Amino acid sequence: MTDGPVNYLLECGQIAAPTAIKRAPGRPRDAGLAQRRQEQILAAAAVVFAKQGYQDADVQDVADSCKIAKGTIYLYFPSKEKLFLAAVDRAMLDLCEAVRVSHVDVEDPIDRLEVAIRAYLSYFRDHPSHAELIIIERAEFRERKTPTYLEHRRANSGKWERLYAGLIRDGRFRKIPVKRIVRVISDLVYGTMFTNHFSGQHRSVEAQARDVIDIVFNGILTPSERRRRRGK
Repeated sequence: MTDGPVNYLLECGQIAAPTAIKRAPGRPRDAGLAQRRQEQILAAAAVVFAKQGYQDADVQDVADSCKIAKGTIYLYFPSKEKLFLAAVDRAMLDLCEAVRVSHVDVEDPIDRLEVAIRAYLSYFRDHPSHAELIIIERAEFRERKTPTYLEHRRANSGKWERLYAGLIRDGRFRKIPVKRIVRVISDLVYGTMFTNHFSGQHRSVEAQARDVIDIVFNGILTPSERRRRRGK
């Protein structure tokens, strides 16, 4: 990925700009070193916090995982709390990017939805530690008005609202408030992700994505039953 996520974390104040490191005269500056170090620290932190929990994890554990000094981590993240929240934020940024990349070249909007759902479920299947971070944040930082996951979901809801609005405009969806559609489908996929995480679900994400599309878009009522209910 580009340096976008790192810049985002800096702008949000979740990580600190690293202190300039002195280098020997004539030694060329590695412009990407700070970014790579942040990436390394955040990846290690996600694993450590997910495995040990917030209270039991120590910044030294993250440093040991990275094979660096504990003080080096504090050059980038001034506290354990900042490190944890930055790790959660980075996980959500990676999720959003994985979903975006998955459907960027898919033309049909309904096909795009199915591909995006599959990418979402695949991401958490491949990064179970990131599901744990969401759980830990809710348990340890209940005073936060909006958890990181919901912040990112809200920030990305606009593009899905536009997609659903287009499907309604084209006569492919019923005229339902788009925010309602986004909320229902988002909650369904979110719940599926956690069911998979807690149960060790081995069913393929491809089949799950198809089921979501089928049940949500085609429903479970037969055409005759739908007509009967409309006639009530």
